[in-house]
Amino acid sequence: MFRAYLLACCLLLGLITTAHAQRKGDLFIRNGTVLTVTNGTLENTDILIRNGKIAAIGQNLKVPEGVEVIDATGMYVMPGIIDAHSHIAISNVNEATNPVTAEVSVGDVLNPYDIRLYRALAGGVTISHVMHGSANVIGGQNETIRHRYGETDPDALRMEGAPRTIKFALGENPTRVHGRGHNVPPLSRMGVEFIIRDAFHKARRYMEAWERYEQERKRNPRAVPPPYNERLEVLADILRGNILIHCHSYRADEILMLMRVLKDFGIQRVVFQHANEAFKVAPELAAFGAMASVFSDWWAYKFEVYYSTAYNAAILTRNGVITSINSDSPELNRHLYHEAAKTMKYGGLTEDEALALITINPARQLGIEDRVGSIEVGKDADLAIFSAHPLSIYAVCKKTIVDGIVRFDADRDPDDMRLQVDPERPVELAIHWGDHQHGHRCLEGIDLIEFLTETLQSEWQ
Repeated sequence: MFRAYLLACCLLLGLITTAHAQRKGDLFIRNGTVLTVTNGTLENTDILIRNGKIAAIGQNLKVPEGVEVIDATGMYVMPGIIDAHSHIAISNVNEATNPVTAEVSVGDVLNPYDIRLYRALAGGVTISHVMHGSANVIGGQNETIRHRYGETDPDALRMEGAPRTIKFALGENPTRVHGRGHNVPPLSRMGVEFIIRDAFHKARRYMEAWERYEQERKRNPRAVPPPYNERLEVLADILRGNILIHCHSYRADEILMLMRVLKDFGIQRVVFQHANEAFKVAPELAAFGAMASVFSDWWAYKFEVYYSTAYNAAILTRNGVITSINSDSPELNRHLYHEAAKTMKYGGLTEDEALALITINPARQLGIEDRVGSIEVGKDADLAIFSAHPLSIYAVCKKTIVDGIVRFDADRDPDDMRLQVDPERPVELAIHWGDHQHGHRCLEGIDLIEFLTETLQSEWQ
């Protein structure tokens, strides 16, 4: 009897675990205007979702028994928005103790209780690329997360099977944090290049040492392996092409510098983040196969970002560079569809090209384009439903769907969606404009007062 009870408990636990790991939804979206992004606009169209996947797209589809129906008549259905540069849902951003900290990962500090996940859902955002900060030349590893708000297990946020990525940073952030802040390299832009080259040379020697050991072990089972080094393991995986670089950058000269360094080491996959001067080297980016994730119209918030243009995304797109628009902000991420719309004014992009900047293009940059980023049969059911065309300033996100599950519903939006409430703590503001520009978190964990004072002093000098 005890065995039967124990077996039943194990089976129940297994079912609960499986349900948690594979929780997907069934939905039927009726009669919406479907913005597929990759296959044009479909009027008066239905979408059938089964087990979290898009099972059928067409007019007058039959509703399976027991499947919830959402009437999207007069509304617009688009792929879930993807933010390629975010710092939400993590408890730490920077490990600023060394110019190279490839061994750390923000995936280890995911916070499913972060209310900003829900606020992002309210703006139609279903996936965020949660990044390490920009204090280091080679920072920590990033994590691609799904906005499964309501889950309390941090692992439930991870997008299963998403390729690994890592954060690099060029320019003023690492030179000030380390060179001026701690009197260690890099102090200059040429020092930044040295740090990257030196790290890759060490990783290459580490790879070669392990390759020799593997060969030797075939002849001698008692061969002694080289010392294991987690930092060099990660760097070696970059050299092998197993990790995609996402690099904080602004100036055209340093963008060219990194492409030359990567070419020397045979690395082909890179996304330049921010990249305010990327428009100056758009043909070179296209020739290398590099991608760019930019702001729509942020600049002049520090010295190295004075030279920029709102035409950046359009110029890059017209030159064949896969381009996205990101937020780097827990506030702007709710308005990425507005940011994308600006490219129709500044550069004359089409509706589909503008929408691609926040859907299929960031999916390509994260290596998940076969699963999300467009509305196609077989893809994951990450969708957003808007009251009007999402590129209209009058559009309001009505529902946001992740894995076929409605995670945000404007018509059923409670006053308080926090999952964890401390009665002693004051209610957090949706956005707090503090000392640091734009409210983004790339330098969280650094003494910003000291950092900004030093910045102003150096610029006046």
